[in-house]
Amino acid sequence: MSGAAEVDGLRSMASWLRGHGHLAVAEAARVVRTGRALAHLPGLAAACAAGQVTGEQAGVIARVAEPEALALAAGQDVDLAVVDRLLTGVACERPHADVAKAVAHYLDRLDEDGPEPDPTEGRRLVLAKQADGSVSGRFDLDAVGGERLQAALESLVQAGRAAEERTRAQRLADALVQLCDNQLAAGSLPTLRGHKPQVVVTVGIEDLVDPATSRGAAKTGFGAAISAARARWLACDGQVTRIVLGPGGVPLEHGRTVRLFPAHVRRAAEVRDGGCVFAGCAAPTWWCDVHHLLAWVDGGETNLANAALLCERHHTQVHHGFRVERRPDGRWRTWRPDGTEIRTGPQRTGPPLATAA
Repeated sequence: MSGAAEVDGLRSMASWLRGHGHLAVAEAARVVRTGRALAHLPGLAAACAAGQVTGEQAGVIARVAEPEALALAAGQDVDLAVVDRLLTGVACERPHADVAKAVAHYLDRLDEDGPEPDPTEGRRLVLAKQADGSVSGRFDLDAVGGERLQAALESLVQAGRAAEERTRAQRLADALVQLCDNQLAAGSLPTLRGHKPQVVVTVGIEDLVDPATSRGAAKTGFGAAISAARARWLACDGQVTRIVLGPGGVPLEHGRTVRLFPAHVRRAAEVRDGGCVFAGCAAPTWWCDVHHLLAWVDGGETNLANAALLCERHHTQVHHGFRVERRPDGRWRTWRPDGTEIRTGPQRTGPPLATAA
């Protein structure tokens, strides 16, 4: 594919791979970097061609043939052919983690006396939005940056979700979303175009009040399409602004933005509930939304009697058939969609125990 970009009128091989090869931005960049490195590492190139080394392994080894590393190696009379042979051998015989360690060891030895590298130089984060609005991506962090991320996520994972029957990967993803949610709620992030960062959802009034799911009826600020049911869930503890549109979608009237649950009601709910009220959940107050027990679109009042604290996961479940209810004695009870109650703690399943006469 040498020269393909120029032949097809594109300015770079990365752009050609994105357009003609349908690769994601990050993957196209990785392929280009690896291809340039293979020109300096014939042993690795041969192993790749023979299928003995994966593209991911080659991408890791390619770091030894980046311009800075090549200059350092030349200044120290390092025989790159030997490095090529040794690292290719590791890639052919050892797990991926061992390849990464071998490359890191070589690069460290290559620049033992050099200045401490800027940790921000190697940091990368690439997010890709899928057709359904979901987001995937990859990131690269230096050791200290990675430690900070792990410490923050682990604190959330261990704070109250360790007992869930979910995979480690799922719980870490929950923690990442919760970390973002906490920061957005704190209001301490930099302003964006004169406004504090916030999740914005646009939905028609007919879909908002209709109890049907209505998939793809609402749109987020970054362009993802979500269902009307999901929009109602987000509005449960959000702000609502009424905008009347005329012909051609021109705004004719902009109503006042109203916070459904004002701050003083939320504080009262936090004091009363102490965290998520869903049976068996230990999520703290700062993980929770304030849920309308009777939906506000159905005339439910926005007051403490009609409020319940629910974490993100259980707030979603309550909007999909589960139900919570506060009894007159102040205790919360939870029911499944089939009407059975979720009970916690030891449950007696046999006949009553006989009492001694």
